[in-house]
Order: sequence, then C-alpha cells, then structure tokens
Amino acid sequence: MPDIIAFGSDHAGLALRAEAVRVATAAGFQVEDLGPFSTESVDYPDVAALVGQAVAEGRARLGVLVCGTGIGMSIAANKVKGVRAAHCTTEYEARMARAHNDANVLCVGERVIGLGLGGAVVAAFLSQPFEGGRHQRRVDKISALDR
Repeated sequence: MPDIIAFGSDHAGLALRAEAVRVATAAGFQVEDLGPFSTESVDYPDVAALVGQAVAEGRARLGVLVCGTGIGMSIAANKVKGVRAAHCTTEYEARMARAHNDANVLCVGERVIGLGLGGAVVAAFLSQPFEGGRHQRRVDKISALDR
C-alpha cells in the first residue's frame, strides 16, 4: 500500500488541516490533500466520503479528517466500508487507535484541540504502527460488521 496520507476538512477545519499536512510532510509522508481550498461552507459528509474512499480503495494508507469537533467527520467516515475512523482528542488516544484498533482514519476537531495539540495528535497517529497480535482478532470482528 502506498505511503500516502489523504487529508480533508470542512470549512471549520482549514487551519488544522494545513498544520496536519505540514506535520505529515515533515515526517516524510506523501500527501493527497482533498480540500476544500476556500472558506466557503462545505458539507463534511462529502469530504469524509472522499477521504474514506481513498483509504478503503488503497489509494492512501491512512486518512486525516478535520472539522469543528471531529465528531461529524468520524460518524460520516465510519459509514464507508473498510474505514475504521477514530475521533481523538489526545496523543494517547491517537496512538491507541492505531496500536490496538488499527484505525485508518483520524478525525480531529480544530475548535476543540487547536493547532498545537492537533499537530501533536496527528503526529502520534501517523507514527504509531498497529500492534497486531491479540488485537488482530478484534479488528477482524470489527471488519466483519461491515455490510
């Protein structure tokens, strides 16, 4: 799978998305930024679908979605078959989402965690591998729920 990270946001997550792209690029990842590229209002489910499909179809290894709270993006992204989106507000949550749940999409809220913590949460998510082992059985059970 390519080492590409897909990014998207709504209008409320533009600044944190830009910071997340900067963090990923600095860490050596290739970036696919799916927008939006203006401050005009957009519907977060549309962006969540774009990033979710990029991950589910294997065009990107991981995805990062940003909205005001991260909640709406998480709900929408988890509707895409094959996506395991995690709404995280701390670095610990981001590391555990990857390590134990093999989350493949991170959802964060710019209005909740801001740019500094937001960048750190993204860095933690992107740098943490899935541990496998006993966690694989549970991830398989999550995947079996996809219909």
